[in-house]
Amino acid sequence: MEVIGIFLTASLGTLLVGMFSSWVDRKVTARVQYRVGPPLFQPLYDVAKLLCKETLISERARGRGFLMAPVVGFAAAAVAAAILWYANLVPSRGFVGDLIVVIYVLTIPAIAGIYGALASGSPHAAVGASREMKLLLAYELPLVMSALVPVIQISRDPDFGATFSLGALVLFQQQAGWTLASASGALAAVVALVCLQAKLTLVPFDVPEAETELMGGSVLEYSGPSLAMIRLTRTLLLAIAPVYFATLFLGGLADAASGWAWLAFAGKYVAVIVLVTLIRNTNPRLRIDQTMRLFWFGLAPVAALALVLAALGY
Repeated sequence: MEVIGIFLTASLGTLLVGMFSSWVDRKVTARVQYRVGPPLFQPLYDVAKLLCKETLISERARGRGFLMAPVVGFAAAAVAAAILWYANLVPSRGFVGDLIVVIYVLTIPAIAGIYGALASGSPHAAVGASREMKLLLAYELPLVMSALVPVIQISRDPDFGATFSLGALVLFQQQAGWTLASASGALAAVVALVCLQAKLTLVPFDVPEAETELMGGSVLEYSGPSLAMIRLTRTLLLAIAPVYFATLFLGGLADAASGWAWLAFAGKYVAVIVLVTLIRNTNPRLRIDQTMRLFWFGLAPVAALALVLAALGY
């Protein structure tokens, strides 16, 4: 019952934080473009409006898979949120290998999006699914490599040893300092931040939708509650990304019982959201071939260098 309670609380809390983060992102974007921007509760209004609308299914769509894909993606994002928060709130009780589980689970929303787009029967959605597939293959390798840097660093400490436990990584950074403070950690953090931008499919990596090219791409055929579920999944991912980044590179939530620790964690969270928003508003959309070259021939070698430096103790 405790685990279920933490899961529900973490999922709901992350969703609310994600809605606020979405509003901040849209508000900052509007101000950059000399617009007023939406009111505070606009993300909630958007979802409520979609939930009240009818779900339309194309005659070409495979109904069951088409409708189940958004639900699976949302459930996977909620599980990732629960694991990350549990590792930060109770770092001493996290299970071994939860970092691997989080990385694996965070790929499911993208895979579900690909499946749903292909099940829609729309040629525009199929092109979006193809781009989503290539984007996933492009950023997943450097993302995993960047996550291995703190794992290598903690393996050099005899008190912890080699572990894939997020809670252990948080406790280790309390003693040895942030992963970001080392040369290998700084390189890995840059790689992870760019990969998370791609996982969120935000500019310059919004090629799966690319409204000016594909009219919405992978989500073109969705409407009503199904589209609301996709929006909620992306809202969850927007809130998860800073928590994941802070856990691996910024020490996580140092002490859940301390108000100052929560304030510091909020500062880390806001800093990552600001960086994501700045990247979104200062870069043009990349073509899918440019995106793949960036990750495979640009960021992957940087991540490999970070792994070598971590192994050497830097």
